[in-house]
Order: sequence, then C-alpha cells, then structure tokens
Amino acid sequence: MPHTLRFRPPTCPPLLHCLPAVAALATALSLVPTPLPAQPPSPVELNIRRVHDDLVAGRYTVTQLTRAFLDRIALYEDRYNAFVSMNPDALAIAAALDRELAGSGPRGPLHGVPVVIKDNLDYAGLVTTAGFNGFSAATGGIDMVPGDDAVVVERLRAAGAVILGKTNMPDFAGHGTRTRSTVAGETLNPHAVDRVPGGSSGGSATAVNASFAVLGLGTETGGSIQNPAAAQALVGVKPTFGLVPLEGVVPIDATYRDVVGPLARTVRDAAIAMDVIAGPSPEDLASYAGAEHLPEAGYEAGLSVTALSGKRFGLVGMGWRDTFLPLAPATDSLYAEAMQRLEDEGAETAPDPFAETGWVELYGERPGVPTVGSHDLAVYLQGLGPDAAFRSVEEWEALAGRLLRGGRRARAPTAPTATEEGDAFQAWRREMRALFRQVLEDHDLDGLFFPQAGEPIRPLVEDPERPDYRPNNHAELPSNIINDIGLPTVVVPYGWYADGTPFAVAFIGDLWTDAELMAYAYDLEQATLARRPPVLEQPPQIRR
Repeated sequence: MPHTLRFRPPTCPPLLHCLPAVAALATALSLVPTPLPAQPPSPVELNIRRVHDDLVAGRYTVTQLTRAFLDRIALYEDRYNAFVSMNPDALAIAAALDRELAGSGPRGPLHGVPVVIKDNLDYAGLVTTAGFNGFSAATGGIDMVPGDDAVVVERLRAAGAVILGKTNMPDFAGHGTRTRSTVAGETLNPHAVDRVPGGSSGGSATAVNASFAVLGLGTETGGSIQNPAAAQALVGVKPTFGLVPLEGVVPIDATYRDVVGPLARTVRDAAIAMDVIAGPSPEDLASYAGAEHLPEAGYEAGLSVTALSGKRFGLVGMGWRDTFLPLAPATDSLYAEAMQRLEDEGAETAPDPFAETGWVELYGERPGVPTVGSHDLAVYLQGLGPDAAFRSVEEWEALAGRLLRGGRRARAPTAPTATEEGDAFQAWRREMRALFRQVLEDHDLDGLFFPQAGEPIRPLVEDPERPDYRPNNHAELPSNIINDIGLPTVVVPYGWYADGTPFAVAFIGDLWTDAELMAYAYDLEQATLARRPPVLEQPPQIRR
C-alpha cells in the first residue's frame, strides 16, 4: 500500500491571502535536486495520459509540473475566481511523488496529475466551507476542518494525484446556474466572462476549463456536474446513484440523489477518474449497490470509436418534460447537426419516445421528503472527527451565535427511510424507473441523446438594473428528472453557438450503464473534436 502523507491545517484559508504565498513558494523552492529541463511544461490542455508518459520519460518532474500550474493560477485566478483555498502542501506532495517515481515507479494512474476538488469534499486538515461563510473563520465563521479525507479524495491521493486546492461553489451547492458563494464571491466562465459558469460545481469546471488543473471533481444533486460541463465545453459524468461513495461529502440529499463525478477536458480523462473513484467502500454502505456493476476491465478500457454503431437513441421532446422546451432555434439547429453526426457514426434515433406515456404527469406527482436534508447533514457532521470544532448543527449554532438556516430551526434528523414520506418517494421512484425502462424497451433504445440545455447559456447579469437578481434558470433538460431516479448521464461538448459559447449534448441511460454512456460520448467526441480552450484574460491590475 502507498504510504500516507500527513497534512497540516492551512494557515491562510482564503485564496486571495494564499496566492501570494503559493506563488512565492512556487518560484523560490527547489524541492527535487535533479537537473531541470530548459522549459517547464505548459499546463494548457494537458491530459492524464500525456502527464503519465512525460513523467515516466523524465521530460519534467512532478514538482515542475505542479509549479507550472501554480504559476498559471497565480497569473489568472484573480480574474476567474475558481478557488476557495489552496493546498499549502502541494509542492511538498509533488516532491514526495518525484522521489517515489524515481524509487518504485508511478503510484497509480494519477501519479503527479494536478487535480482540484469542490469545496464540499473533505481533505484532511483543510477547511471545508461548502461555500458557506459560516464554516470559515476567515469570513467570520467557525472553521470546519475534517479529520480525514472523503473516500473519493483518499482514492485520488492513493492514485498519485496532487490536490492543488478546493474550488468555489454556491453556498451548500444551492444553485445550478451560477457559482457565487458567501465565502469566496463570484466565479466566472473563461469562455465568456459575461455568461454563467454553471453551478454548483462551477469552481471545478472553471479550474479545469482554464487549465488550472488537469482534472476536477464535482458533485451533483440536480444538474451540478452537467450544467457547468455544458456551460464550459467540458466532459461531465453524473454517475448512477450509489456507484461512487459519498462519505466525507457535505450533503444535500445523500439518501437518494447526491453523487460525485469528474469534470474533465476529455472523455478519456473522465473515464480514468471514474476508474479511480468508483466502487464500494465500507464508509458508505450504499456504494455496495454498484459493486456488481463495475466494468471488469474498467471504464477507460471500454472506450471505443465504434461504440455508437448499431445503437439506437431516443430524442428529446415534449413527452420528456414541460419546461425548457421547445428548444431555442439556435439550439434546435445544433441539435439537428448532432443527430446527423450520431447517424453518421452508425446510430439510429427515435423522436420523443416518452410522448403519450404519462411520463410528465407521473414526474409531476413526485413526493417530497422533508427530513432528508437534516438527517444527511447530521450524519456528515458526526463524521468530522473528534478534533473538529463542532460535530452537529447545535454545536455550530452555539459557537457561531446564530441559527444555521437563516433563523429557521432545523428539522429533527429523522432517517428518511423511517418516514411515510420516504416510503412514498421510494414507491414513486420505483414506478418512474419502471416506466423509463418500458419506454426504452418499447422503442428498442440503448439510451437517450439530448441537448444538455434547451438554449444558450444565460447572461451572468440577467437584469442590469437588478445586479443581484440571480435566477436558477439554466435550461437543463436531463435534470432534475434523472437525479430523482438515480440515472447516469454523460455530457460532452459538441459545437459552438454563433456567439462563441459552447453547445453540449448528453447521453442518458438506465441504471449502471455508466460505462456504455462514456463509450458513446468518446465515439462522438473523437468524431467531432469540438473542445477548444478559452483565451484567458489577466486581471485588469496586472494586464500589460
């Protein structure tokens, strides 16, 4: 087993205070006494396979690579605001990985790969804010510092990743369109700073899109991986519920809907990430549901440029939902192109297979489960560890001198599965899943092929006379439907609107078809090569 590095708590949690120290560290320290190449590697659009090959060939060191990413972050971060905090140990970890590479070879598939994680994922010794200023002493709250890593973070580190920092998110992941938090402010979209970046994993998306990292992790309850992936021309994987462990993730609905998944610039990178983070863990017993559904050879091994041949996909229509349809004219035109490309790759399509099935009406009957949030947050807080400043909502409220939910008393943390509302939701979800499968069977479908959004991405400021008006209005077509019934979805960039903003498509399938969806996305990706990097702007104060 790889040795475990111990991490010290950060001394400067807010990024604006950390960046000067990180930049100075990146330029002043030389932690690996080996000859350095004349030119450091460019971080722009690096992928996991390239990093692996370069490190094994000795073209540069993990330390040099890490320093190059930190330098890029220091140059552009003040403009795009992707981060909440940086990992002060990133260069020390890189140096240890260099020694390990020289001594015993790569630790795992992510050896030396710069990665970012959303700030609702625990990293031992670093503050987890979930975007909320009440969980950060630097913004007037109480530092929430976990005693150990989230399972997915532990797996990233065991695979050799260098976690550079934690990324911005709306408070408690509560917005699917914009990414503004009370702890770090507004995150921008590098493709178009006047358009939304997507939420709630917008910080991870911006970091990956801007080449501040090779790979990012996001979370999703209702579109929060898909939406920023589509808004920023990235690949986003929303896994089947139960496939990736949720321990150490600040929850919204860990009982029924929350997932962790990758944001990447290529399908291959996303598949490699899934090979690392997916699979059961004794720290999240729900994750054993996916144990028998992991592809034997792995997700990356299943990628194929002929995966679409002979497959059949349902197309979006009014039978699927009664919001965000019909498509905007520009979206409809790009979707028609995408359908033709799908057919060129050997696939068939079926228009609006959910029409006249009662799908929209059944979805409208979705029961609520009012105890789920209080229960899941209580479970998370109990897992922070014995040295945490608080381990319950009540303890935080006593320390902070205020109520957590803006003056509203929290519900009792009753397990949703012990309530009649929980029973009703489970029964409804079972009925929805049965109808979904019936539609696929009736139309001989291997999955669905939708635009991820029904219109171009929204302006960052919707109304100049009301700059704080922040509607949650990303025109998402798969979610929240797929989230409520646990289905996997893979988003992949397809093309570009006339204004230069991205258009993305989504492959949706039945439970546990994650590997097949990634293969379909890979086939389409390789046929189009639609991804292109943004041209970054320096902050105004340092532009030349």
